[in-house]
Order: sequence, then C-alpha cells, then structure tokens
Amino acid sequence: MDISTLAAYVADEAKATELVEKKLWPNGPVCPFCGATDRISRLTGVRTKKTKKNPDGVERHGLWKCYHCRKQFTVRVGTIFEDSHIPLSKWLFAIYMMCSSKKGISANQLMRALNISYRSAWFMCHRVREAMSQQPLRGMLGSGGDQIVEIDETFIGGKAKNNLHKNRTNKAGKKIAVMTLVDREGDARTFVVPNTKKGTLQTIARPLIDGGANIVTDSHLGYSGIKKHFRSHHTVDHSKEFVRAIIFHTNFAESYHSLLKRGLIGTFHHVSEQHLPAYLREFEFRWNSRKVSDSDRTDSAIRGARGKRLMYRRPVAHAS
Repeated sequence: MDISTLAAYVADEAKATELVEKKLWPNGPVCPFCGATDRISRLTGVRTKKTKKNPDGVERHGLWKCYHCRKQFTVRVGTIFEDSHIPLSKWLFAIYMMCSSKKGISANQLMRALNISYRSAWFMCHRVREAMSQQPLRGMLGSGGDQIVEIDETFIGGKAKNNLHKNRTNKAGKKIAVMTLVDREGDARTFVVPNTKKGTLQTIARPLIDGGANIVTDSHLGYSGIKKHFRSHHTVDHSKEFVRAIIFHTNFAESYHSLLKRGLIGTFHHVSEQHLPAYLREFEFRWNSRKVSDSDRTDSAIRGARGKRLMYRRPVAHAS
C-alpha cells in the first residue's frame, strides 16, 4: 500500500472499513462480546441519529449483529479505534504516515492534514503508538548462538538556558535517562531508566538478553561484572577509540539514539517524561521493522490495533 493506493481508501469510508475488517478478521467476523464466529450477519441501511448538520443521518459502515448474544458491533470494538468518532479512512492515513515517516509525524501536522482538532490528533497518535507497542518479553535478544547485543545509554532533554518560556517550571533542563539494547541481527528495546547505576541497568538488561550472547558496551562502570551472566563482555573506551578489533563497537545503539533524538527534537520538539515511553515504542517499532516496506509496516500496525484500548482519562472508581 503506497500513498496512491491509500488514497482510494481515504476517499471511501466503506472501503476503509472493509480493509480494516480484512486485517483484523482474516478468517471472517468475530463477535467481540461472546467470541462467536458463526451466526453473524452484516446489517445494511442503518443510519445514525438525524441532526441539523446531517438531516438524513450518516450511514453506519461495517455494522454486524451476533445472533448468539444478540449484540451489534463493528470492527472498532476492542481495538484502538473504539469510541472514536473519527472515520476509519482518516485513521488509515494517520497510521500510514506514522509508519512511513522515519522520524515520525507531529500531532499538529496530522491536525492540519485531517482537519480535526489538535486534541483529537494528539490522542489519535497515542492510540497508534499503543498499537505499535509489543510485549517486552516477546523474545530474547541475542538468541541463536554467538550473537552480539549492544547496550548503551543516553539522556533526553534540552538545556535550561535554552528554555525561554516565561512559565517554565523547575523541570526545565532536566535530563531523562534512556537505555537501549540492540541485537545486531534482530530487534532493539528501549527503556526510560531512573538512573544509570549498575544495579538499575543490569537488572533491566539481564532478563531480556539470551545467556549465550556477546555483550558490547562503552566503558561505563554500570556494566562492570555483567560478563558472568553472558558468553562474553567487550568494552570500548570512547575516550581512546570508537571501534576495537573491527566488530567491537556500539555504533548500532548510537545510531538508534541519533535517530531518536532527531525525531524528538526535530518533529515533536518537546516530549514530557510521562509520555516519553510511548514515543520510545513508536521509534522502536519502526527500527524493528526497518527491513520491510512501508506497506508491511502499516499492515503490522493495523493488526496490532486488536485487543488494545487506550482511554484519554482513566476511569474513576466511585464508592458505592
């Protein structure tokens, strides 16, 4: 699906709905309420409530009814699209742009492109990031025997003297520590860490890396003693060299950090500590799928929408 093919779906909500159904229901519709796969029928001709803006109502595309539990549903239920009034055609455009833009796309740009409010565009981006997220323990890095895994840390954030906002808070200039693990033959994992102490870095890294992997880091003292948990541990003293014995370097991890920072600074300009993990999942998703086409990456993100729900505000439990 390139941009010219996508245009046909963006212009036709019915086609966009059918495309999402095909991706999320490859074997036919599934009732999200009772899990039934038979005795499900498509409802046609159903329209929304009439309003002054739409005196005839709006046709409800992709409406189904399950005759087991007697409930109606669409492909949106149980996905990142649930309870969204934004057409699926616009969702497809947003997903494609976030998957094909190497350094991401800002909510402001989507707001202008889709003619929606900034709040809607911002929340849409975060819902797509939720679809991009994967289980942290989906597979061990460095598995397969004698693989190399690079570990490096960096700091995200600007300098206090460069923050000229009149209402800047005490957090201005605060740096956020980020640790990245890169399997040279596989995926990358990125985490916000509270500090760069030995106990913190190794506690996070060790469960994610296969014991037979070869670890390469810089000379940071936080990685001392990690060798006893893996096949080998090689360090590169960046005050003296950047590559040792040709294969010992952290260039992959540093390249990842460079791309991450260019995206955060150049596209988003500022990311709060609260939402930084979501942005890390977005960059991680694109890096891990860097060897596939934009079309395949978009397909993966659409399929990742199933079973994930992100609320704008967490529900408040009321005392009975």
